Formats: sequence, structure tokens, C-alpha cells
Amino acid sequence: MLFFKSSSGAVHQESQPQEEVKRCGGGGDGGACISLTVWRKSLLLTCNGFTVIDRSGNIVYRVDNYIGRPEEVILMDGLGKSVLTMCRSKKLGIAENWCVYEGEVGGKIRARKNPICRVRKNMNILHVAPNSKVLAYVYDYRISDKKYAYSIEGSYGQRSCKILDASRRVVAEVRRKEPINGGVCFGAEVFLLLVLPGFDSGLAMALVLLLDQMFS
Repeated sequence: MLFFKSSSGAVHQESQPQEEVKRCGGGGDGGACISLTVWRKSLLLTCNGFTVIDRSGNIVYRVDNYIGRPEEVILMDGLGKSVLTMCRSKKLGIAENWCVYEGEVGGKIRARKNPICRVRKNMNILHVAPNSKVLAYVYDYRISDKKYAYSIEGSYGQRSCKILDASRRVVAEVRRKEPINGGVCFGAEVFLLLVLPGFDSGLAMALVLLLDQMFS
């Protein structure tokens, strides 16, 4: 673990933190946004997953045992405590749907616990305007389950997409991680997640995990 923290800090320092904060998003409540480095690699050698590192090199989120197309994905904090659980909907339909729950839920607990939101993959078969760039819609059950609260636009494969609220204000953004001064070139396995003030970074990372399921 000590070796990983040391190496992950080195990976994170290849970017330009102050520049990323200045260029983050297209709105916000003032103040600096949260800049996270997402590494598509598990802490456990025998598992696939994700590790998320903050600007100081600390592990803030992790996902382990991420294999194939699971029916359930659990986002944990740096200490391994479950933060959010994402469950693939088993309802019949063309569009892929996931429900997001607080904490770790499974079996009987899930049956009596309401999700906080639902994420639906956009099935725009014809790719015509105005929604050709929309990857998914997020329905916040705490507000309304009929009108989407957020949309996700761009290209996850290119690691270039934005999460926008109903007023089309950017609340979070996925970007490629650029090398500095001719340093190491990061591929698609290491990228940035920028979260503006007022939006939950855990939910932002959960949406990244679902984009990975839908578009990888």
C-alpha cells in the first residue's frame, strides 16, 4: 500500500494542478473545483477495478473485483467503506438502465431501499440533432423520476465528456490527462475527473463507472 501511494502520487504530479483548476468546467458556485486522477486499475493485483487519487496523492475512491459486465458495481472510499452501489436494471427494454443506491445494498436490503437516482443510456440510433452527443441521462429520484436532472455528453472512449444539469451548466467533466514538459504520455487508462463546487464527487465517479460499463 505504501508503494502504491508513492507511485500514484508520482502519476498524479505529471499534470498541472493549478492550470486544471483554472480551466475547470463552465460555471460553478465559485471556488476551486475538485481535480481527481482516475486510474483504471484496482489496488488488488488479482482484480480489475479503479483507483481514484486526489491532488495530494491520497486515495479517495476505489473499485475492486470489476470483471466483464457485472450486475452490481460498488464504489468504495479510500478505506474500503462502501459509498454507492450501482445495480443494473433487469427490466426489459432497449436502453440500458442502472439504479444507484447509497451505501452497500444487496438482496433483501435493496428490495426495501429506494435508489437515489437512475442512469439511462441514450439510445439515439439515428444520431440526429439535437441529442446526438448525449451519452446518458440521470434521473434524480429525490427530485423527480420523470424528468432527467442531468445529461452526460461527449465521448467516453476519448475521455472527453461533460455532466450538465437541467440548465446546461457543467457540474463535472472527464478529460484526458496531458503530460507536462515532455513527460510520460497517459493513455485512456489514466484520466482526469473534474468536479465543480456543489456537485458530489462520489456521484460523479459513480457516473464515470456507469459510462465505463455502457461504452467500454
